[in-house]
Amino acid sequence: MGSKTLLKWPKQITNSLVVQLIKAEKDVHKAVTIFDSATAEYINGFRHDHETFGLMISRLVAVNQFRTAEGMLERMKQEDCKVTEDILLTISRGYGRVHRPLDAIRVFHKMEGFQLRPTQKAYLTILDILVEENHVKRAIGFYREMREMGFPPTVVSINILIKALCKNKETVDSALRIFQEMPNRGCQPDSYTYGTLINGMCRLGNIDEAKELFKEMEQKGFSASVVTYTSLIHGLCQSNNLDEAIGLLEEMKRNDIEPNVFTYSSLIDGLCKGGHSSQAMELLEVMTRKNHLPNMVTYSSLISGLCKEGKLCESVQILDRMRIQGLKPSAGLYGKVISGLCAAGSFQEAANFIDEMVLGGISPNRASWSLHVRMHNMVVQGLCNNVDPLRAFQLYLSMRTRGISVEVGTFDCLVKCFCKRGDLHKAARIIDEMVLDGCIPDEQIWNVVIGGLWDRKKVREATELLLVELRQKFVETES
Repeated sequence: MGSKTLLKWPKQITNSLVVQLIKAEKDVHKAVTIFDSATAEYINGFRHDHETFGLMISRLVAVNQFRTAEGMLERMKQEDCKVTEDILLTISRGYGRVHRPLDAIRVFHKMEGFQLRPTQKAYLTILDILVEENHVKRAIGFYREMREMGFPPTVVSINILIKALCKNKETVDSALRIFQEMPNRGCQPDSYTYGTLINGMCRLGNIDEAKELFKEMEQKGFSASVVTYTSLIHGLCQSNNLDEAIGLLEEMKRNDIEPNVFTYSSLIDGLCKGGHSSQAMELLEVMTRKNHLPNMVTYSSLISGLCKEGKLCESVQILDRMRIQGLKPSAGLYGKVISGLCAAGSFQEAANFIDEMVLGGISPNRASWSLHVRMHNMVVQGLCNNVDPLRAFQLYLSMRTRGISVEVGTFDCLVKCFCKRGDLHKAARIIDEMVLDGCIPDEQIWNVVIGGLWDRKKVREATELLLVELRQKFVETES
């Protein structure tokens, strides 16, 4: 909406009109301009209420403009406009979404300044944010504070508490104890309670307990959700119970519960780790036919499994599928393929993938530094030993340009390779750079270089001819 339109207000401005205009404007900055101009032109007329303020704050929070949103709260106070709990919770949820739980708590505590007494809904909102962000101790303390404020336990609050306690092995027994005591507190466990416990047990490796809870859940007539099934399938795959995991997938189909991308990815990961990459590839086709797009985890599992089984052509095809889907392979995925190609002696193809990484902007960082060093040195050494010195030298130069460490073994291979080919200028240059990098050539390297120089200057042939002539002269003088 252009600035000219903003000036054309009707004689009578209503809250519903302002709400309509703010909702229609896609640009949040222009929406703020509309919000401000509504009162600027009619200073003694229109006044914003909690509905227009709430909408504007919601729009700002959606694009992470938290400072401006909190500024609106102060403006509401100045204009004597009632601040509601929902408005404050909108900002708190926004902070939770961007992983800033302490700011979510800070806004929650602003309620007192606006003469608001937090409801149980407000406490549960913050409690859920803390649990999601893994602030377990703070979440338990917040739950106690809620109880001290007189709020009775509910299924929802206990479910969130159990979720918090299931985060760590040290507290999972407490989660089970609270679960068993729920009926005594007047709260019957529901399907979410069981699902939360099953997920926690699987994540902590307590598969037998998870299976028992799943059986109990079915006996009590609760329907397991796709999330619960996926948690158990993932746990079974992690413990190498592949047959049971596949059986659960079939059970989902019988119960008309559609597996999602995480379900398929968990099974594909388990099959690949178990050495069944062909079966995993079949499951990938089933997944895509059902319009579930594979994610990075799916592709990573497949590439790892295929490379481990030496199926390099298939792993390269998976990389191609990733790129077609618009996903960018990580350095780790490239590393698996490159290592597999090197193991198969395909060093030229491995070098092509390194070039592809560079062109794709995949550069070393703190996490991937050692991986890049290992990959590059392995390929350069392989190219030298497979007699492709020019490609090896190009990759070596690229390493130095991008600051990737050259190992002593790589220097050795390069020097030997070029001395053998009689290219002593490159060998000498590499030795110079080797010394500059703080690597001292050993006796074997010096012997290789001296041998190359010896051959280059034909000193050996000249010496042998001289010796022959000397012997002949000696024989002549003796006779």
